[in-house]
Amino acid sequence: MWFDSGVSHAAVLEDRPDLSWPCDMYLEGSDQHRGWFHSSLLASVGTRDVAPYKEVLTHGYVVDGDGKKMSKSTGNVISPQEIIDRYGAEIIRLWVAAEDYREDIRISSEILQRMSEAYRRIRNTCRYLTGNLWGFDPEKDSVPTAEMEDLDRWALLRLSKITQKILEAYENYQYHIVFHTLHNFCVVDLSNFYLDVLKDRMYTSPENSKIRRSAQTVFFHLAEAIIRLMAPILSFTAEEVSEHLPGKRPESIFLSEFPSPDKEWEDTGIEGRYNSLLAVRELVTKALEEERKEKRIGNSLEAGVRIYTSDKKMITLLEGFGNGLADHFISSLVEILPEKNSPANAITDERIPGISVAIIPAPGSKCERCWKFTPEVGTIVDHPGICERCHDAIGEK
Repeated sequence: MWFDSGVSHAAVLEDRPDLSWPCDMYLEGSDQHRGWFHSSLLASVGTRDVAPYKEVLTHGYVVDGDGKKMSKSTGNVISPQEIIDRYGAEIIRLWVAAEDYREDIRISSEILQRMSEAYRRIRNTCRYLTGNLWGFDPEKDSVPTAEMEDLDRWALLRLSKITQKILEAYENYQYHIVFHTLHNFCVVDLSNFYLDVLKDRMYTSPENSKIRRSAQTVFFHLAEAIIRLMAPILSFTAEEVSEHLPGKRPESIFLSEFPSPDKEWEDTGIEGRYNSLLAVRELVTKALEEERKEKRIGNSLEAGVRIYTSDKKMITLLEGFGNGLADHFISSLVEILPEKNSPANAITDERIPGISVAIIPAPGSKCERCWKFTPEVGTIVDHPGICERCHDAIGEK
């Protein structure tokens, strides 16, 4: 048997004009290091002085959630058809990709449930991106990168970096890195930050305004890249999303190529600024959560944020975001005050020394349109219920 399998490369590859020798890859379980891989190597080197394969890829075995071997007698076998009937084929594909196959691969109802939740997060991200591309024509409405808002350029920078990481993972057959990188990008970079901040701009800016078109341009790039990167794994979902994207499109997502990292998007200055801002934002979010927990605020737009610091570099950094700083924190007001004025109940974090954060009720009244609190609400004669920014937006429309 081992001799037959060991010379299979000669029998299969050398007599067929549509195949080539040596083989690109031998793929089997880890026990074949002393079996098929070994006997093939011996037979080929002994007769041809060359290995019969260019690469060997090995994997572990599927076990249950406790790491036990699957057996019908034990009753711990999970049928693929059961999974498809309950969760759909995409979840099996996602589970296969998410596991590090170099070790034994665990599967259980709990693991599949987690995969289902991860899939929903990726799908919802794609859904939000496509839903906000209504009325957007990539050829006519795209904003050049140099003219975009800084936050939009940061999102493209992150997209370029994760694209590079995912492509390298595909090249190295590290599909679990593909999954985790894509999932974290959708959840952490997009849902928890970028898209969360952008909701205000998308919902309140004039339809054809440059700042809204800037966001839509990024949304289009994000959706386009995400579906191409996930297509080998979440094939049906990628095809479905592709059908809902605007602009001229190939007949199938599988007639597209992988995206490439874009050097134009890689701005180290923006990266450094936003790394520092995100650290402060984490502290602000912690302070807002404390206020929400104590029921002193409900929505974060009811709050004003006071940042206490005497660090000149940090002050320059924060002031550089201008009025947009409150948008990044999803609050109605941000004030930067001297560190010596920090109250006793201010929130601190040892990872960013010299900074503390306190929350106050946002001054003014709630705008009926954007929900931000500003003193000007009630002062505009023809629209007393809204703020000046929303009044200007309505005037443009």
